[in-house]
Amino acid sequence: MKTRLLLLAAALPLAGCISFGAKPPPSLLTLEEAAMPAVGKVENSANARSIVIQVPTTPAAIAVTRVPVEETPTSLAYVKNAQWAEPPARLFARMLADTVTARTNMVVLSSVQSIADPSATLAGELRRFGLDATRREAVVVYDAALTPAGKDNVVKRRFEAHVPIGAIDAANAGPALSNAANRVAGEVATWVAAN
Repeated sequence: MKTRLLLLAAALPLAGCISFGAKPPPSLLTLEEAAMPAVGKVENSANARSIVIQVPTTPAAIAVTRVPVEETPTSLAYVKNAQWAEPPARLFARMLADTVTARTNMVVLSSVQSIADPSATLAGELRRFGLDATRREAVVVYDAALTPAGKDNVVKRRFEAHVPIGAIDAANAGPALSNAANRVAGEVATWVAAN
């Protein structure tokens, strides 16, 4: 019994020294969408074209919740105290879905909903989603791959947006990347609607 008490007493001071992961930042970043579906808007795939928007693939540097900064073309760092609420690819896919819904006459379906409905599919790779320290700008690059409904061919196009940023820090990263992502999402929505 004494041995157990001694071990417990010895372990108590160490409990304050042990850390399982980095200290979380004071707040988490998310994207502010410029185009949102109207509240109460009814959508019916019987009356409009439908599309499935997949979460884009990403390189490892942006597959995490940290905000990357390109210091040089061959070196990467992360913004101190800046962290996304969820991986950027998911945030961007949701923004794409909302923008397509709001700006086009298309119905965005999940992959499960599209089983009984021949839908177009938008896939792609989010190549860049971070800050460029040398040019002092937020950069979003998305390589889109559209498969039209009922067809086997794939149409590809690159979309890119650069937004100036005052300082490379957590306070400026979120708004600048939201602006750049909204520009790309708007261009993608126009392109998808035209194909």
